[in-house]
Amino acid sequence: MTSDAHAGLVAAVGATLPGAAWQRCRTHDAANLMSATPKSAWGWVKALLHSVYDQPDAAAVHAQFDRVLDALGDKLPAVAAHLDAARADILAFAAFPKAIWRQIWSNNPNERLNREIRRRTDVVGIFPNRQSLIRLVGAVLAEQHDEWTKMRRYIGLDVLARSRAATTTATDDTANNGEVPLPALTA
Repeated sequence: MTSDAHAGLVAAVGATLPGAAWQRCRTHDAANLMSATPKSAWGWVKALLHSVYDQPDAAAVHAQFDRVLDALGDKLPAVAAHLDAARADILAFAAFPKAIWRQIWSNNPNERLNREIRRRTDVVGIFPNRQSLIRLVGAVLAEQHDEWTKMRRYIGLDVLARSRAATTTATDDTANNGEVPLPALTA
């Protein structure tokens, strides 16, 4: 599950999807990070943050994150503290196969869909009744569904199977002590 760090949403995911991994959307986190960053430093802080996501494997991601924290520690301690506190949340993607990192580290597709729904409903303005709103939003969602069925899969079935096998194996390995080594649900 990928979302912003809304505590209620994170708690709901934990309550309704036990064992699910939660990833803080990197785009939402970057926006939050920029609120703690002086405007004059936005460019190089963003460049440092993006260098974390450009790494070839999970070990390199965590090592680069540590280097970023070290680089920010002296000059921008508040930014470094923000990043350090969000480490588990924004690096949860690294526990999965690299082939799906781009799809799970952000919830931008959902944001685009929400913008399209908002754009279409703004044209109407005021709906005469609830059913008309449901028809319009349903039509937008059906249109999106049709587009998704015609294009290539967002996440390939082979990668999903490998991800499921990796998490199932990890769960089987830890069945005796009941711990699942997926990223913790925190916010």
